[in-house]
Amino acid sequence: MSRLHLETFGPIHALPILHYRMEFAALVRAAFETVRPDCIALELPPTLETPLLTAVRRLPQISVVIYESSLPPLPGKIKKEKQTVYLLVEPADPLCEGARLATEQGIPLAFVDLDLDHYPCHEEPFPDSYAVQRLGLAPYYQAFCQADSSPPGRDDLRREQGMAWRLQQLAQKHQKILLICGMAHLERLRECYDRPLTRPLERVKRDGVRVMNLHPDSCREILGESPFLTSLYELHRGELPPEPTPTASLVKSFGALQLLAGGKQEIPEEEALREALHRSAHHVADQEGMIDRQRVLLRLFQEAGRHYRQESGETVRLRQRQAFFRYVRNLALVDRMLMPDLFSQLAAARGCLDDTFAHAYWRLATFSPWQKENAEIPTIRLRLEDLNSGQRIIRFRPRPPREGRKGVASLPFLRRKKEKRPGDWLEGFDNPSLCSFPPEDLVIEAYGAFLKKKGTNQLSQEQQRTEPFTSSLLDGIDLRETLRNLHQGRIYVREEGRIKGGVGGVVVIFHDDPDGKKFPYLMTWLGEHPQESDMAFYSSSPEKHVVGPGICRCEYGGLLLSSPPRRMQDVWHDREYAFAQSKGERLLLAALDYSRERHVVYVASRPPRSIFRRIAARLEKKIIHIPLGSLSPVKLKKIRVFHVLFGHDKREIAGEYV
Repeated sequence: MSRLHLETFGPIHALPILHYRMEFAALVRAAFETVRPDCIALELPPTLETPLLTAVRRLPQISVVIYESSLPPLPGKIKKEKQTVYLLVEPADPLCEGARLATEQGIPLAFVDLDLDHYPCHEEPFPDSYAVQRLGLAPYYQAFCQADSSPPGRDDLRREQGMAWRLQQLAQKHQKILLICGMAHLERLRECYDRPLTRPLERVKRDGVRVMNLHPDSCREILGESPFLTSLYELHRGELPPEPTPTASLVKSFGALQLLAGGKQEIPEEEALREALHRSAHHVADQEGMIDRQRVLLRLFQEAGRHYRQESGETVRLRQRQAFFRYVRNLALVDRMLMPDLFSQLAAARGCLDDTFAHAYWRLATFSPWQKENAEIPTIRLRLEDLNSGQRIIRFRPRPPREGRKGVASLPFLRRKKEKRPGDWLEGFDNPSLCSFPPEDLVIEAYGAFLKKKGTNQLSQEQQRTEPFTSSLLDGIDLRETLRNLHQGRIYVREEGRIKGGVGGVVVIFHDDPDGKKFPYLMTWLGEHPQESDMAFYSSSPEKHVVGPGICRCEYGGLLLSSPPRRMQDVWHDREYAFAQSKGERLLLAALDYSRERHVVYVASRPPRSIFRRIAARLEKKIIHIPLGSLSPVKLKKIRVFHVLFGHDKREIAGEYV
């Protein structure tokens, strides 16, 4: 299906566009290839030709053309006020694309618009530009013409007559003219072209026009398209770079581990974002080579999920992904759009996942690899209020520390140290002993105590007995049963079951890991003091996420806590547990074997096989199963990530990297 549509009158091949929309910038390139014009005419004033061409030659670096314009005098005043006008020159704007093509191909370029001082700002309800991707430009433009019933203003008529006169002059010199014009003006401009016109009265010179480099931070909020989409469009203008693949890293052997040089922190953040951009560029175009916003949204979500896992150790779940795309679809429908804007995407990312994912999504969506602060021309910072544009604010937590405010504590984890040079952190793996990080030990021990108490309460409720009140209230009135039998006019009381024996072991299974690839790291740790339990666990490989010198971040697949400490042998090589069919079953067998109490708490998504209840009965023990889904996912997420330290000396510095 050809999406291109041109309005032809005389030697003019007119392309109706929307400003600062990527789909129309792509149509400009398609129109240029189809028409092969000997002149390109743009809806821009000749007074800005020199600075605009200077800014166009800097692309893909984004520039701002700045000048002052006079406002009409206020009632009762003679002196005119000044306002600053900012004109963004970015790759995904169709007018900039037309000027860029003319410059690259060496064909004449004409600026045909009028320079007006106080042209009013119009807010016209254009349909979502993504409709051009699905329907093509012809039905899109036809639907707009049928729906546009607003009468033109005097300034609009002046501009359209002035553009028509300049096109008449160009038609005397050129055979094929490609006109790139806003669709709100094209139909009336076409009518004016067929009438005799005279040269319009207009400003012929404008002083004080400057071209400045846009600060990278400003690119994150004021561009017409998101920097990620703009960068993808820029990459598709030329030959795509090769798709990044995992490179072979330097490997250092250390005991039973092989540590990648510098871990994931070896790659600077800017380089990681650039790799994500280059990888996405190979998966966002449709069959005709046009960038599809739906594919861009999918790739952006996937790459943000990749960075999210590297930062937090958490994986984006299928239900979270489904909720995200359902939410952004609904937000787009509320805004009467086909595709959500960046603000809606960030709101959905924060609501369906968390602030860490939303912040990773924002960093990637607003990354522009070519924009630098130190350019050959002065740099300017702009905000949406400088452009007289509406703004919406979204905040991510953790936020940067707010300095200078009394009573507001700083957030130390925002000052985590970075690797000074590649391989710097490998120098910390010089100690043959392994240990844990004590603050994390306190958290996991406290949660183990909570699970023991929860398991005891659950077993007590299972043994609870209810009976009608006769001579004793027992352990209290059972209100639920009393209300249920209110028609009998009787009061029911309950008797709590008395639990013999405590809980001696806790097993938590986050993931079964049937193939053994996701959580291959097996370890048994002994408690260092009487208040600490012995632990056996399986987790992700430490070498995959080095976060400091001798400090690795891991994620539990499953764990066992057993007290009193310093009794547990190596669970993973014990032959008595060889018949276990999974790592979780091996941990459960060890919990039953080492527990001195009668009960063992087993937290998993599914209860254990019936054979384990028979084994527990033979050992005069009982398994209390707590469904994993009944626990707080926030708390589970907090305890699931832990750190392995290579040497007790790392405990003194671990707080700076964890």
